[in-house]
Order: sequence, then C-alpha cells, then structure tokens
Amino acid sequence: MPLTLAQANAIIAGALAKARAMRIKPLAVVVLDESGHVKSAQREDGASMFRVDIASGKAWAAVGMGVSSRTLLGRAKENPQFFGALAATAQGKFLPQTGAVLIKDASGAVLGAAGASGGTGDEDEAACIAGVEAAGLTHG
Repeated sequence: MPLTLAQANAIIAGALAKARAMRIKPLAVVVLDESGHVKSAQREDGASMFRVDIASGKAWAAVGMGVSSRTLLGRAKENPQFFGALAATAQGKFLPQTGAVLIKDASGAVLGAAGASGGTGDEDEAACIAGVEAAGLTHG
C-alpha cells in the first residue's frame, strides 16, 4: 500500500513535535513518496527560505538511492566524483547530507523518505525518525 497523505502529515507533525521538544531551530520537513514526489511539506515560522529545498534534496537522495542520507554522506566522502555527478544529473535535487531517512512499512518495503532542514544533521535526522515512528511506520 502506498504512503498516504494522512501518514505523511503524521510524520511531519511528529517530526515538528520532536524538534520543539529538542528546542532546535525552526525546521522544514518534507515527505516524499517512493517515486520522489512531494506528499507533504511544512516550514515552521522562522525557518529560512532554503529549508524546504534542502529537506527535499536530502529526502530525494535517500529515496533515490534506497538508504538514509547519513549513509549517503559517508559514501560521498569515499567517492566524491561519483556523488558530484549524481548531483549534476539530478539538477541539484540530490543532497547527500545527514537529515533524511527512508519510510518503510512493517514488511520493510520503502514507501518514501522524510527529510528535515534547520538544525544540525543529527537533529534533523532525529526529528525525521521521531516523525516516522509517530506515524506507526519504520525508518531506514
């Protein structure tokens, strides 16, 4: 079953709740479906104009490569030319930076990805993980 709008909105609500509990800077959180299309996105008051684009790029990279953006960051450090080529091929939409996780169902099927931007990469990732879990799904 594909990711629903209700699930995507629950992920964002959970991520923003975690961000407020952590008292981090205002975030943007973007949820993409398994094909990299925006399912839902929100930018908190005070978040900079770049946040939605960055959160989208993190999530797009994760869903496109089938791993978390943290994993992609490690791979990019080991193979910068390839990841530079990926970013160019994706016309700038591919950001291998910590702050996005895959969204999976109970069987492990990838439903999409959630990305955040506004805090540190670790904070963004923690917010996404909390959001995915709040929606009753698993992350990867």
